[in-house]
Amino acid sequence: MRALVTGAGRGIGRAVAEHLSGRGYRVALTARNEDELHKAAAACAGETLVVPADITSAVDQVFDRVEAAWGGVDVLVANAGAGSSAPVHRITDEDWSRMLELNLTAPFRCVRRAVPGMVAAGHGRIVVIASVAAKRGDPYVAAYTASKHGVLGLVRSAAAELAGAGVTVNAVCPGYVDTPMTDTTVAEVAAKTGRDPARVRATLAAKQPVGRLVSPAEVADAVWFCVGNGAVTGQGVDVSGGAVQS
Repeated sequence: MRALVTGAGRGIGRAVAEHLSGRGYRVALTARNEDELHKAAAACAGETLVVPADITSAVDQVFDRVEAAWGGVDVLVANAGAGSSAPVHRITDEDWSRMLELNLTAPFRCVRRAVPGMVAAGHGRIVVIASVAAKRGDPYVAAYTASKHGVLGLVRSAAAELAGAGVTVNAVCPGYVDTPMTDTTVAEVAAKTGRDPARVRATLAAKQPVGRLVSPAEVADAVWFCVGNGAVTGQGVDVSGGAVQS
């Protein structure tokens, strides 16, 4: 079986790649940072393919590389993403477009590219890493939240369309995860407010009833649940330490 993971160089994407590799999948890893990709690939248990690329502009090229090497993609995990923070009246057109391009349009293009081969094979698994922001609105993250609401809508509609074709489509919706993306959030908040970074991190952890950040491995476990269970489709699986109940 062959899997493609976007944003696979670090954080959630790397944890997912390692988990799938440990389950016997050949894993193609793509992200912009080639050094990080090679380190992530070295941590995998089985065969890997490193495909450095900017997923916002190179979806077809990434899939072409994987198909040329392995013949197709059985599992797509669309993980690449980023966040931004600003009051709604200060969000620039550029920031808005960047959030939508990376968090919504790039996953759409990946899904669009993966579906024909999966349907032809009669089997496929698509998992998009969304966020608890796909299910609620928090202040100062309107662009990010809009992109994540949109990608959950994409997942639900694609799942309904493909349910009879042997292809499942799900989202995993993490809360605050102990990743470099959260490190960036902490640094930005600390810089804007003058607060101690350790206190900022503690505040983010406290937003989750379990009182801590989610680990990347816990998110990878949820991805595997979506991959391994053919009766689960059209779902947004929360991994938020109880911050969102559904």
